[in-house]
Amino acid sequence: MVFDLISEKENLKNSIYILFLLLGLVTSAQTTPPEVETDTVEPLYYYVEGDSIARSAIFLDDVVVLARLKFSDNDARRRYLILRRKTRKVWPYAKLAGERLVELNARLDAMKSKRDKKRYTKIIQRYVEDEFKEELKKLTRTEGQILVKLMYRQTGQTTFELIKNYRSGLKAFLLNTTASFFDISLKEIYDPVNVEEDYLIEDILQRSFRDKILEPQDPAIELNFLELTNKWYKAKPKQGID
Repeated sequence: MVFDLISEKENLKNSIYILFLLLGLVTSAQTTPPEVETDTVEPLYYYVEGDSIARSAIFLDDVVVLARLKFSDNDARRRYLILRRKTRKVWPYAKLAGERLVELNARLDAMKSKRDKKRYTKIIQRYVEDEFKEELKKLTRTEGQILVKLMYRQTGQTTFELIKNYRSGLKAFLLNTTASFFDISLKEIYDPVNVEEDYLIEDILQRSFRDKILEPQDPAIELNFLELTNKWYKAKPKQGID
């Protein structure tokens, strides 16, 4: 019985790894030279009504202003910090998945035969196996669940749907059943509008983007952080991952 549970847990950890293989976590063989940044910005000119002299203006990037976090107690603060650490850890994987899903779909759409598509998928799997397998398998249960949510944020599909679409419905069903034994749902969506913990994850992402701790990426789902903040502002952060 113990051996069966260990085996099931190992299968669960493999599921997210398998998904990343299918999404094609591989860099293109073609490289492009990096853009050269300069210290100068070409000014734009505008006229003030009633003034005949053109004036120059430099438009700066938008600055996200976030309210200072307030916690109900030290325990709430601790939970938020734990959630922040786990979110920052798995974000790069979710971001990469969003990028590679677009690339994978484009390449598969360009292939006419199922044989070519199957062959391409196997090549991708072999290429990235050694690089990503062990790292993804080290994720904890809670980190895996956060990753599942962020995968939905960046792809617009649940992990269950991704596995179903790129492997088979039976495989997705078996993986989701196994995941349920360990309190992880591959059908989990990302819903910061109605789930406070998801809002806190989004808050962590926005603050990390602003502070250049994480590299930003637009979500595949519709999100308005200002509206979310207005809704949850009065509810002090008090939830998080244990």
